[in-house]
Amino acid sequence: MISRLGSAARWLGRGLRARLRRRRTWIVLAVAAAIVGAVVVATGEWVRSEAEPWLFRTYRAVPDRTVAIVPGASIRPGGVPSIMLQDRLEAARVLYRRGRVKRILVSGDNRTRHYNETRVMRSWLVAHGVPADHVYSDFAGFRTLDTMERAARVFRVRDAVVCTQAFHLYRSVFLARRAGIDAVGLIADRRRYRRARRDQAREYLARSLAFADSYLIGREPHFLGPPIPVDGPPQR
Repeated sequence: MISRLGSAARWLGRGLRARLRRRRTWIVLAVAAAIVGAVVVATGEWVRSEAEPWLFRTYRAVPDRTVAIVPGASIRPGGVPSIMLQDRLEAARVLYRRGRVKRILVSGDNRTRHYNETRVMRSWLVAHGVPADHVYSDFAGFRTLDTMERAARVFRVRDAVVCTQAFHLYRSVFLARRAGIDAVGLIADRRRYRRARRDQAREYLARSLAFADSYLIGREPHFLGPPIPVDGPPQR
């Protein structure tokens, strides 16, 4: 009987210790998640606050700049810009037509032969009245950081208006200014977008990563290359 009671006590002790270990594990995970969440929120808010003074909602309010920068977005089969990308391009086109910018730099993903955001963007602008000689193409804008660093270091952009949707504009202007560009942003939203909530949710983490890339890691663009100044001869 005594041995049975001893065995039961040991079994209960092992179970209690296992439960305590599981509880400690969950507590550690919860604390770690809270810390990560706080870091994401704090760094994202830093990016937002750094960019906010340089964002504008109307064409009239935007100060004159030399270049409009249009970051890439998805394209449809047949070489048609997505609705979101069309709105970015239209914002740049209107700025050019009104004489607020002198050149337009389109930057997008060109990783495969069958998917070329930049070529589609350039074709759309030319088809809508922007002279081809005034449109510059960055075929290595794989990320927003690449777009802005290459704008500054390859295309020698010194001042610019970034044209993109509000959710993306804070990070874009932040990275442009960190790259040394005197950048402002024009909010290109012209409608409600189907995946707006998803894009906004992803952007919180993207802003935190932009903070880390800029202040902690010093991440470089995938490619640089020879200079193609936007105030030089037309790009061929």
